[in-house]
Amino acid sequence: MRLQIRRLDPDLPLPSYARSGDAGLDLLAAEDVTLGPGERHAVATGIAVAIPDGYAGFVHARSGRALREGLALANAPGLIDSGYRGEIKVIVVNLDATEKIVIKRAEKIAQLVIQAVERADIQVVDELDGSERGVGGFGSTGR
Repeated sequence: MRLQIRRLDPDLPLPSYARSGDAGLDLLAAEDVTLGPGERHAVATGIAVAIPDGYAGFVHARSGRALREGLALANAPGLIDSGYRGEIKVIVVNLDATEKIVIKRAEKIAQLVIQAVERADIQVVDELDGSERGVGGFGSTGR
């Protein structure tokens, strides 16, 4: 699968995989941002992508920053549809109750995973096929 990337900020490195076998491309901040406790911001990445039909991009948090600082995504995972051609922005939130989070330009802020997706063919029925779980809701499979 080939991913076309348009550089909106030519001074930033392109997204890349940190290691062989990694699923996510590291996304970098194109701006400096300081988040107070509970604050949110859509952080620019300086890139736009052309995701092919049949695929979607999913923006995930970076686990290290989430654990160390409380940096999370407000809409995790963020979804990038194949038809979107605007700048990728990462909606981050500071979950730390007391400390601010400082994001510096060119720092890794999230990961982009490109996945194949199926379009559903909607079919209205009077009854659904049975399953082992049935209509059991939250907590129905145990603690």
